[in-house]
Amino acid sequence: MKEGQGSRTADRVAERRAAHQVRDRPLVLDDPIALRVIRPEVAQELRTKPPSREATKLGPYLRAFFVMRSRFAEDALAAAVADGVRQYVVLGAGFDTFAYRNPFPGLRVFEVDHPDTQAVKRQRLAHSGIEIPSSLTFVPIDFTTTKLDDALRGAGFDATAPAFFSWLGVVPYLERPAIEATFRFIASLPAKTALAFDYAVPPESLSWTSRLIVNEMAKRVAALGEPWKTFFEPAALLADLRRLGFTSAEDFGAEPLNRRYFAGRTDKLKIGGAGHMAIAKV
Repeated sequence: MKEGQGSRTADRVAERRAAHQVRDRPLVLDDPIALRVIRPEVAQELRTKPPSREATKLGPYLRAFFVMRSRFAEDALAAAVADGVRQYVVLGAGFDTFAYRNPFPGLRVFEVDHPDTQAVKRQRLAHSGIEIPSSLTFVPIDFTTTKLDDALRGAGFDATAPAFFSWLGVVPYLERPAIEATFRFIASLPAKTALAFDYAVPPESLSWTSRLIVNEMAKRVAALGEPWKTFFEPAALLADLRRLGFTSAEDFGAEPLNRRYFAGRTDKLKIGGAGHMAIAKV
């Protein structure tokens, strides 16, 4: 990410979530705000001239994964709220829109991200006439200078109460010590705290076809100045999560996720094998 500019990968993710709203039926993620937080020229093109075919073979897999992981996190959040959790922390929020369509009265949302990305987002919200709800708190943070727990507490986060965290599209871009520090902090919070996040498995563990897809994706994000740095083997990751303080952890690969979110589709939209979801609980 370039200083003074928002994250370009966050922009691309938001644009694919928006494209899902106009291209795919049935919707995996029903997000009526998605088109209003992306670049205006891209939104206009999607509304007036939605592409009839994919620009690359990667397109459907990326779009499927991005909407699935948001839906996965929001489904897990709903379960946490039903269990009494009243704080939701969106780590690396980017252009996520949950806070502006939050259906849960009493749920406080904290959007954590780099100040530059948040500045761009707030400009787009204002341009689209989207009000910032009183239940939302922006938490600007530069992880090179500020600890997550310090930033959250300074924003009014209650560390004595449980919280649900989502951490989407971030883990592969970080070094392992930073990832473990975040895991450790979340695991130190009260019972009923939980974390949903996505991660990438090592390319060498994939089929030849999947490896080609992953390598192409890695080239693209590296070209945007945001290269992938960390991969996890599922079994080792689950062991790490327990070692760092979580009492339970569960991994979800392509097969169960495709069964849950893409079964019965006629458009063949589905995710590939490189990205996994995980939930860790206290």
